[in-house]
Amino acid sequence: MARTEIRVAGFGGQGVILSGYIFGKAASLFDEKFATLIQSFGPEARGSACSAQVIVSDELIDYPYIRKPDIMVAISQEAFSKYSYDLKPNGILITEENMVTVSGDIASMYDHYTVPATRIADQLGRRIVMNMVVVGCFTAVTGLLKKDAVMKAIEDSIPKGTEELNLKAFEKGYEHGLELIKQRKEQVEEKA
Repeated sequence: MARTEIRVAGFGGQGVILSGYIFGKAASLFDEKFATLIQSFGPEARGSACSAQVIVSDELIDYPYIRKPDIMVAISQEAFSKYSYDLKPNGILITEENMVTVSGDIASMYDHYTVPATRIADQLGRRIVMNMVVVGCFTAVTGLLKKDAVMKAIEDSIPKGTEELNLKAFEKGYEHGLELIKQRKEQVEEKA
């Protein structure tokens, strides 16, 4: 792996920045890689568009800004509309199933995965862990970071006393991501 550029986008209050922070921390502290994180917010903190730009690399990172992301995670429609234009063709696109609508034409340009993160978080009893469901799905689908590295970064980054719920949300997202990968392999085998 050389340099992998990631954009996590949504609106303030969805845990977008925390998700990017966890990816960077997992890479740099627990997975023997290098990482940078740049965050941007709209004029208001909550409810406005925000994004986290993360770079993960096996080598030192000399330029911390993403040029053309390899991976995009969109958890709001506004964020998808605002940022999807610069995702590399055939890049990985992960969207929140109930919050983001992607037309078939656009979806076919990317390796597109959907995750019902809000629904899963609701089933766990706390919508606030929706971002950890997304982090889990990202970890499974991309294979960019080791699962245990991401779990350590979560434990190290969230408020004490919430570890069990956040890790359970991560696991649910991870399982969903593995199921998506399995379905893709089956589809490829059927076409062969």
